[in-house]
Amino acid sequence: MKQRLLDLLGIEYPIIEGGMAYIGDGKLAAAVSNAGAFGQVGSAGRPLADFEEQIRLAAELTTKPFGVNLPIGEHSDPRERVETILKYKDKIRAVSISAGNPRPFIPVFKEAGLPVMVVVSTAMHAAKAEQAGADILIAEGTEAGGHNGPAELTTFALIPQAVSAVTVPVIAAGGVADGRGVAAALALGAAGVQLGTVLIATEESPAHDNYKQALLAARGEDTTMMERSVGGVTRVLRGPYIDEVLAFEKTRPTRETLYPYIKGEKNRLAVLEGQMEQGYAYSGQGVGLIREILPVEQVIRNLIAEARATIAALPSL
Repeated sequence: MKQRLLDLLGIEYPIIEGGMAYIGDGKLAAAVSNAGAFGQVGSAGRPLADFEEQIRLAAELTTKPFGVNLPIGEHSDPRERVETILKYKDKIRAVSISAGNPRPFIPVFKEAGLPVMVVVSTAMHAAKAEQAGADILIAEGTEAGGHNGPAELTTFALIPQAVSAVTVPVIAAGGVADGRGVAAALALGAAGVQLGTVLIATEESPAHDNYKQALLAARGEDTTMMERSVGGVTRVLRGPYIDEVLAFEKTRPTRETLYPYIKGEKNRLAVLEGQMEQGYAYSGQGVGLIREILPVEQVIRNLIAEARATIAALPSL
């Protein structure tokens, strides 16, 4: 399965960059791909023109394969973004789909010759995505930063169930932040891993230094969920702003009255402008393993070296 993944994406290491809102730009995607993994340009939070510009930038900065992420629940009408992806199909290696029903979009991309990755949160969703034509499944546990599935399965529980339910490669996402996590994911049957939080805390990341420093200072227990009052499951970094949001959620707001607190602009204020007390920032529970800001290449190299050492040490255990 790992080799199928490497061949499909044309990469050296079974590591994929998550499609992170505001953070997943062309520079970061190219850095991930240049390191031998699979970078992705995220479309969430980006105006259409900027999304297109970031695809072009990634293509200028790397000759290695990279992809794009399309969160179809993020926009009321994703057709323009789909058209943009198809416009650059000769530069893009694969597309990942998240946050909505992928069924209408899978054949569109596959007909254009683009492998499709689908983010799932249960084994049932994994099976349905495979039946719809997905080439790769990204099984994301509730440890992950950002929006998570309502079932709230942990990565450790989800991965073997998803692997048992399908015949295509499964990527483990959620809480993976070092080489031990990579080794564990492979042991559970995953073909590779998807990284998010650990790539935010890198030199090439466009995240504001205040955000990066907050990640360095955080422990594994320093994340929480917001949007539960309206049926959402969104993991964020704890802080004064989130305390305010959670206090308001106790009043049982409607989605409309909660929206001003959780809209994308509030995320942008924190992650790009560094106004951490005026907005929110995503973070996975693996944040407690991040201790320094490094170049992406060093992060990938460290993960692979530690994963290999962990796997080599297993027989002695």
